Amino acid sequence: CAFSTAAQQRSTGDECGPEDPSEEPKHPLSDCALEHKAIKLEEQVRDLTERYRRALADSENVRRRTQKFVEDAKLFGIQSFCRDLVEVADILEKTAESAAGHAEEPSDPNPTLKKIYEGLSLIEAKLQSVFAKHGLQKMNPVGGRYDPYDHEIICHVPAEGMQPGTVALVTQDGYKLHGRTIRHALVGVAVEAQE
Repeated sequence: CAFSTAAQQRSTGDECGPEDPSEEPKHPLSDCALEHKAIKLEEQVRDLTERYRRALADSENVRRRTQKFVEDAKLFGIQSFCRDLVEVADILEKTAESAAGHAEEPSDPNPTLKKIYEGLSLIEAKLQSVFAKHGLQKMNPVGGRYDPYDHEIICHVPAEGMQPGTVALVTQDGYKLHGRTIRHALVGVAVEAQE
């Protein structure tokens, strides 16, 4: 304000002394009230900035969760179909084992049965390759440690040459889809023999 007045005085050629502070216009708000209002406004800005940051973080978290949900749906959308197909694979495997036992008997050298066994073996191999292509894997827990997330205990077996707590036998194969167990393996766990 003082600089603009001085510039005006030079341009008009007026020679005046220093300005009288009583000539300044009076503001309806005092300096204290202005400072108080400025502090309030700064607090509001900080509060709104913090809310904005939280809203951004929340929306980013929602976006990430949604993206993860979509990815999981893509990976595990066939989970129930795989459970049903695994049962068919079990039947196929048992049938192939039965045909193999009959085809190898020396008393009944039936070439038709041998061809059926070979065909079943090829179908089983192809089915397992299709499973592997889509991330479905058969578990092979024999000799490994018992894991309640992957195995279901159906019996206890005396530990002969095995450490207690390891899987001694498997009565039904378990399967995982992309690392997630979709069917638990039914296992027998080795325990210390009691005398």
